[in-house]
Amino acid sequence: MKSILLTPRYAMLLRAMELYGVTELPGREQNVTILKMFKDIGHPWVQDDETSWCSAFVNWVAQYCNCQRSGKLDARSWLKVGTEIKMPHQGDIVIFWRESINSWKGHVGLWIASNDTHVYCLGGNQGNQVNISAYPRFQVLGYRSLEFI
Repeated sequence: MKSILLTPRYAMLLRAMELYGVTELPGREQNVTILKMFKDIGHPWVQDDETSWCSAFVNWVAQYCNCQRSGKLDARSWLKVGTEIKMPHQGDIVIFWRESINSWKGHVGLWIASNDTHVYCLGGNQGNQVNISAYPRFQVLGYRSLEFI
């Protein structure tokens, strides 16, 4: 039997897929899995699953896999983590701008695939859940490759 070389990107994909479908709960209820992500990465003050959690999800997955992480809740913080790359592989980090390229707002996830118009990423807080979603390619700010720490 062949052994599989566990790379940071492969480890991240495997762990992220284990959470596929985790969803915010409506109203006053809170998804304890999402709140645990915030707590585990050092943000226990977050007490609701309505708080933007795409960066919390990627930080949590990276922490679990012993990979580099931003430790921050803003998606654009990932632009300073790991190594900048031009051609991503599955499991690399992809960072998008949101609302305006000059805004502080963004989104972050794990790159899955691209076509001429869209980038598909696996991430948290995508339609309020962990899933694979399409984002306009022109909104990509950058791609990052992580290493084990």
